[in-house]
Amino acid sequence: MKNFKKVSILTVVAFSFVLGLVLPVATLAAGPASVNLGASGNFVILTKSGISTTGSTSITGDIGVSPIAATAITGFGLIADASNTFSTSAIVTGKVYAANYSAPTPATMTTAVLDMQTAYTDAAGRTGPTATELGAGNIGGMTLAPGLYKWSTGVTIPTDVTLSGGANDVWIFQIAQNLNISSGAKIVLMGGAQAANIFWQSRLFRLQPQLLPPHQHRLQLLHQLLALPLPLHQLLPHQTRAPYSKLS
Repeated sequence: MKNFKKVSILTVVAFSFVLGLVLPVATLAAGPASVNLGASGNFVILTKSGISTTGSTSITGDIGVSPIAATAITGFGLIADASNTFSTSAIVTGKVYAANYSAPTPATMTTAVLDMQTAYTDAAGRTGPTATELGAGNIGGMTLAPGLYKWSTGVTIPTDVTLSGGANDVWIFQIAQNLNISSGAKIVLMGGAQAANIFWQSRLFRLQPQLLPPHQHRLQLLHQLLALPLPLHQLLPHQTRAPYSKLS
């Protein structure tokens, strides 16, 4: 069974600077500034193209499409709510939204998609990378400090990769092509690193089918969504979940 877990809205951390005040080192963030997902952070799957599934799938959280209609969501057996503002599905623990549903859904979806595009553009436009073309695109087995990492190719994670940093530190990964995570590979967090501060900006995210982690384990992904419906185990959009764990 492909089991998709809900991801929470990203919390944007505001920094205040007061003259004469020395902040404890532990509160200072390393790496680039965070990326604001806005209203798109309310969705597990959000796309402008379509969502399709075959076989055994389980999704926890809300999904949606815009500006296209609910007919672009296939394989879910959608059941419209009496209000016609959302649908439900036996394989979705949450609600299903589309641009052709009754108000206020169309406006809500428009805002979410615009925020998704803004977040993607923000992450893609960051400059001054910490490293470029690291591992020629293969980062399996590496331990990475907070920072901005950039590749002109795809990135493969065949084995565990460790992100080591504090609770306020940020990682942004700019990937020109696909991000591929092999079955069984994990993103391991060390030193208090938080998954809500990790952003993978890529053309497409491919995760080998497997059971995904508990709700509190989160990974933010920003995608340039393609104009083609994709199987759910291949399309894991901007805030999706990859398997990973924490080390003390």
